[in-house]
Amino acid sequence: MSTVADQRAIGITIYNSDLALVRDRRQVNLPAGESHLAIRDVSGRLEPETALLTSVGRPHRISVLEQNFDYDLLSPGKLLEKYVGRDVNVIHDEAGSGKRYTERARVLAINGGIVLKYSDRIETPDNADISFPSLPPNLRDEPTLVSDLTNAVTGPQIVELAYLTGGLDWHADYTALLDPTDDHLDLRGWITLQNQSGTTYRNADVQLVAGDVHIVRNIVKPGTSVDSYSIGAVAKKKPQQEGLLEYHLYTLPRRTTVANNQTKQVALLSAARVPVVKTLELDGSDYYYRNWSMRSDLGSHLKVGTFVTFKNAGGDLGIPLPSGTIRVYKRDDAGNAQFVGSDDIDHTPKNETVRLKLGSSFDVTASKKQTDFHVVDSVTFESAYEIILSNAHKTPETVLVVEPIPADWTMLQTSIPFQKTSSSTASWNVRVPAEGSATLTYRVRVAF
Repeated sequence: MSTVADQRAIGITIYNSDLALVRDRRQVNLPAGESHLAIRDVSGRLEPETALLTSVGRPHRISVLEQNFDYDLLSPGKLLEKYVGRDVNVIHDEAGSGKRYTERARVLAINGGIVLKYSDRIETPDNADISFPSLPPNLRDEPTLVSDLTNAVTGPQIVELAYLTGGLDWHADYTALLDPTDDHLDLRGWITLQNQSGTTYRNADVQLVAGDVHIVRNIVKPGTSVDSYSIGAVAKKKPQQEGLLEYHLYTLPRRTTVANNQTKQVALLSAARVPVVKTLELDGSDYYYRNWSMRSDLGSHLKVGTFVTFKNAGGDLGIPLPSGTIRVYKRDDAGNAQFVGSDDIDHTPKNETVRLKLGSSFDVTASKKQTDFHVVDSVTFESAYEIILSNAHKTPETVLVVEPIPADWTMLQTSIPFQKTSSSTASWNVRVPAEGSATLTYRVRVAF
């Protein structure tokens, strides 16, 4: 029997997909020839088909003949389940005397309650005190991997058990503080580790893999429960990252204990004065370019989206950013940080642009209507539109109007210069005066 007291080192590599690779090194004393080794304190969600037991430095010294993963953990219900069809001792209180006596009975069933068969009767007691003769060999108080193996030489040796397990996950979280002029932000990143695997990894070397790893699932997942969580200590040094195939590997700067049912946070990055660009955007639709609108009004008080973008480059940035959520704050006039929106980002390589949608503008709105529609032929349509942008701010604003136009299209007229930003997109930068409005009109021909 090997317990956590035999552990000499442990390392875990955690992926973004409820999966981790565990490397558990222990010192054991095995006899020569065939023997039986039970390794306790492994993950309760160990995938037994992935387990690999080797002798460190001498890979051919031991050979595994058979292995079994016992994840039926000891509990009153499990103990009764293992004793169905077997005899137990039932302890009764003698009426009137206060004395107790023991009677032998066989457990017939435990479905919805206990059914006991005595020598002269069958009972379904509500509150029976039951004594069990022994602990069933396939019921353990900790998840245990049991191996039948052959060993070449008697004596102590270091073995490594490597396996994949569910119940371990990680993700990145970011906080960003916008400056008063909305043209810079301070960015902080955190790695959040979550352990629901059923065991604690003490003083472990922890590595994290960011990227979309293809996994063939064939997993035994015993039921686990999460009763609570705690926030662990924050590492003072930043994780180191390196390329790994087409992924990125982050190594935590020091060993750490990842306790069962725990959430732990570790600092990832801190970058000050990151240049950002704030934009207000009005996005259209492509459905009204081939139809006459029954109501020429396509919408009033339309929402204008608020976006900020920055480049993952320069200064303390320029490292691969794992996918996660960026929560953005800005200080009010009293100096208090207020939450102004959040967005998810995908895995972002170095020098790529990060674009966040924070919400919709309160003071900048739009109205849109179709002012003309004409059928040129069976596949060609001509239509005209008017977009009025209103700005209640005391400063002017620029709104990016983006219209997805389908099929083969030609812009016939426009009151403001446009850009063909893709084969199916026309965009305008519309300057809206302070506490005023601006109007965009355009006519387009579409051939399907």
